[in-house]
Amino acid sequence: MTLDKVDLNLLVYLDVLLRERNVTRSASALGITQPAMSNGLRRLRETFNDPLLVRTSEGMVPTERAQALQPLLRQILSSVEQVIEPSSAFDASKSDRVFRIMTSDYGEATLLPRLLKRLRKEAPDIVLDILTPSDMSFTEVEQGLVDLVINRFDTMPQSFHQKTLWRDSFSCLFAVDNPISNDFRLETYLEAYHVWVSKTGMGAGMGISPKDTKRLGWVDEALEQIGDKRKIRVFTRHYQSAAHIAEQKGLIATIPTRAAVLQSANPRLVVKPPPFEIPDFELKMAWSPLLQHNVAHQWLRNLISEVATA
Repeated sequence: MTLDKVDLNLLVYLDVLLRERNVTRSASALGITQPAMSNGLRRLRETFNDPLLVRTSEGMVPTERAQALQPLLRQILSSVEQVIEPSSAFDASKSDRVFRIMTSDYGEATLLPRLLKRLRKEAPDIVLDILTPSDMSFTEVEQGLVDLVINRFDTMPQSFHQKTLWRDSFSCLFAVDNPISNDFRLETYLEAYHVWVSKTGMGAGMGISPKDTKRLGWVDEALEQIGDKRKIRVFTRHYQSAAHIAEQKGLIATIPTRAAVLQSANPRLVVKPPPFEIPDFELKMAWSPLLQHNVAHQWLRNLISEVATA
């Protein structure tokens, strides 16, 4: 088959179909009618001699051929976008672009309010779509389906571009009527009950146990280094939830300092540094190589870097 017999617009249809996995939503995203989208899917199936998307009890699921095509398709369309994209600077003040950012509630609470303040001044029509780390995998991020991932990372694909936004330490939160407030030291810290918060991750999360020391993260790894272990009674994946749970008498939440400081005005909580050494961590911004040269993306990355530095 030669290219002159292929409607290259169908590649755009396929890209959206594989992302949305729904004909109606794909049609809406492209601004066309559902019959036109259905006709496009029929032509795509004829072109590739493959069903591409199969209807199941869980909705439309891509075939093995479609899954193999998706990263290649993203690369092709990204290259085309770079060719036709204007070389002039991105005019954020007139843009209504939607940027998809994946981050934990730590990033949401500490960085996004400042970012939104700048956006209201400089780009009031830009829309942010905030996703959680469990919404997508590294593979999908690499394909450019998400603009940025802002989180703490143990590992990251080598193909990703990344930048450190800031370093943060840890702090302890507990109720003002917690007896430990008058005698806060390592021994009383270890005797108390604790709230654990997930450190990071991509894709669907799995359950965890207090015995999984290697999976528990920075706080418990630091305790293990000095031969100690805390008594975890609550596991949560949300820093703000951990702060609220810590209001209960007898519980301690050890969370990033920037998240803990947000609770400093809460009269029911005390914020104190941990009674042992926990290494600082880095909050990073990462993105797909497919988006590295996109002028709008470059503008957003620079803005986030400025906000984080300020």
